[in-house]
Amino acid sequence: DLNECGLKPRPCKHRCMNTYGSYKCYCLNGYMLMPDGTCSNALSCSMANCQYGCDVLKGEVRCRCPSPGLQLGPDGRTCIDIDECATGRVICPRFRHCVNTFGSYICRCHKGFDLMYIGGKYQCHDIDECSLGHHQCGSFSRCYNIPGSYKCKCKEGYRDNGTNCILIPNVMIEPPCPYHI
Repeated sequence: DLNECGLKPRPCKHRCMNTYGSYKCYCLNGYMLMPDGTCSNALSCSMANCQYGCDVLKGEVRCRCPSPGLQLGPDGRTCIDIDECATGRVICPRFRHCVNTFGSYICRCHKGFDLMYIGGKYQCHDIDECSLGHHQCGSFSRCYNIPGSYKCKCKEGYRDNGTNCILIPNVMIEPPCPYHI
């Protein structure tokens, strides 16, 4: 019987035990034998099956999440999203509202506003629907821009019937008849 454990290079990384016609590899405490015959730290991230990776601290494997907007789920391996908008901890700048994303959030401009680079910073600027022609005012009304939207107002001589402007009827009042005596 050949003692394979005494060969150079050694067939096992940690411990080798000669058997009749072969040999067996063993690992030191805290390590485990991998399918390829190497020894790997038993407390390794590859063994923990974490969704985004892990840390080994004081001999304990802890899965971690890559963003403060994620938290470790009940299984201790996967990360679940924290809805920052629902917690009320997020305060968005003027004319913006909070929109949750996976692992974070964004502050999106309100409807009727566009994000523009003004004065060295990004701001939500009112869209003038009237000057752009993006309104539903009829031909007998005028468009007035208001923050985030617009209003339609009937032109002189017209009034609103609830859906559009109609001509005010011209009612002539005749002078009273003079009395004949």
